[in-house]
Amino acid sequence: MQGAGAPRRRGPYSREIGALGRPGVILLTYALVTLGLTCLFMRFSIMPYLTRRLGLDSVAFGHLQTTFGALQLLGGPVLGRFADSRGARAAFTLTFLASSAFYLLLAAACSPALPGVALLYATPLPVAFMQGMPVAQMTIADLSEPQELPAALGRLGLCFGVGMIFGSLLGGTLSATCGMHCPATVALVANLVGAVLSFTFIPVSTKGASAHDRAVPAGLFMVMFPIVSMDFFQLDAAQAGYLLSFFGLLQMVIQGLVIGRLSRRFSERALLWASVLGFVLVGPAMALMSDVLHFCLLMPGLVFSLCALNVVTDSMLTKAVSAADTGTMLGLCATVQPLTQTLGPTLGGLLYRSFGVPVFGHVQFAINLLVLLVLWRQPVPQKKD
Repeated sequence: MQGAGAPRRRGPYSREIGALGRPGVILLTYALVTLGLTCLFMRFSIMPYLTRRLGLDSVAFGHLQTTFGALQLLGGPVLGRFADSRGARAAFTLTFLASSAFYLLLAAACSPALPGVALLYATPLPVAFMQGMPVAQMTIADLSEPQELPAALGRLGLCFGVGMIFGSLLGGTLSATCGMHCPATVALVANLVGAVLSFTFIPVSTKGASAHDRAVPAGLFMVMFPIVSMDFFQLDAAQAGYLLSFFGLLQMVIQGLVIGRLSRRFSERALLWASVLGFVLVGPAMALMSDVLHFCLLMPGLVFSLCALNVVTDSMLTKAVSAADTGTMLGLCATVQPLTQTLGPTLGGLLYRSFGVPVFGHVQFAINLLVLLVLWRQPVPQKKD
């Protein structure tokens, strides 16, 4: 049996990788995940304003987000096993078709002539299979040589930043100029195109490489950020899109230029300490912020902590996962973010309504201080792994 820290060996591909070849499939995977993330952040740009227009408060918005998280929590392992048994092509196609159904319901909810509240509450139905990132991680890991994995998977973080920037800009601009239905309609068409590209060019199977995952942490504040930007910062849809684009740009710079160099110089343990310490320091600053300028000033520290934690969890999961069941493991790992989204929105909505924005800083400080104490009590590993 292969040990947890032992290097993996690439096996032969079980199927041909298609007319595009291995580099072409990898590039297409980056393009597809960027397309999906762009649509995701277009949705983030209109959801809080749509719920407010339909007469729902922040707690109802939290309940809706909780439903999203719960369904993704249940769907992650199922989609992972589906990807292992049916292959990358079927998994990508299913993801884009589910996303198309979601954006169709969302566009219908934006129409004044239709029962918007009922349609809005129906939008979570396809969410269980809207998980393109784990499928993309599986595909990239399967098609990459072991020495290529860190760089290849790191580019998915850049895709996340690009999707955040363009999705936030498009969502805010289109909703401000053409109405809320416009971003949802554009996202619907884009996901249908993604389904066609996936079915046409992604190979049936990409098995034969290593497994890997990337954790995407999310705190109470980030879960409730759409409501905070609308109520506390008093931003309209376009301005909120600009702010999220700034967040995406920071992530691209820090993950692409800073974290990679630090990971070559410092150990995983040191980076883990740095990320948690960053969260501890950002917490009080978040509790004291009073406007969007203050948030922009503390955002680099927040993004650094998020990206550093991603690098550490990447490395840990690489050592812990074998190559046999890539999709299943990635599906299980993908439940971490939905678990946060399941518990966070309802709790965040109640805290926000009762105590306001400063409570998020206090909670972040307290929880990460506790994590820091736990890390301090852990013995230093004797081996390099």
